[in-house]
Amino acid sequence: QVHLGESGGGLVQAGGSLRLSCAASGLTFSTYVMAWFRQAPGKEREFVAAIRWSGDYADSVKGRFTISKDNAKNTVYLQMNSLKPEDTAIYYCAARLGLATNWQRSSYDYWGQGTQVTVSS
Repeated sequence: QVHLGESGGGLVQAGGSLRLSCAASGLTFSTYVMAWFRQAPGKEREFVAAIRWSGDYADSVKGRFTISKDNAKNTVYLQMNSLKPEDTAIYYCAARLGLATNWQRSSYDYWGQGTQVTVSS
C-alpha cells in the first residue's frame, strides 16, 4: 500500500523560509515522478513543482522554491524561500509512475494528506 506523508508546514512571516518533506512508502521511489501541489481556500488545487531527475516549476514559484528528491530516503523536499502571503495554502505531495513531469493533477496516482503553510504579511 502506497503512503505519502507530508511534514514541515507551519506559520512564517513574509520573506521567510520553510522546508516541506514528503516521505513515501510502498512504491519504487526512484521510478516515480514526485510533485508538490497546493490549494488555497476557495481555489483549485494547482501545480507547484515536480521532479524526476530535474525540477520543473510553476511560474509563480520559479526562483524562490526548489524541489529535490533523495532516492535513498524515499523522500522529496520543497525548499521555499522568500515566501509571500499568496503562498498560503495546503501543500500536497503527489506521485506518478513515469519519466516526465506533468502539471495536471489528474495524471498523479497517489496523494498525501497535505500540510498547511501560512504566510503572514
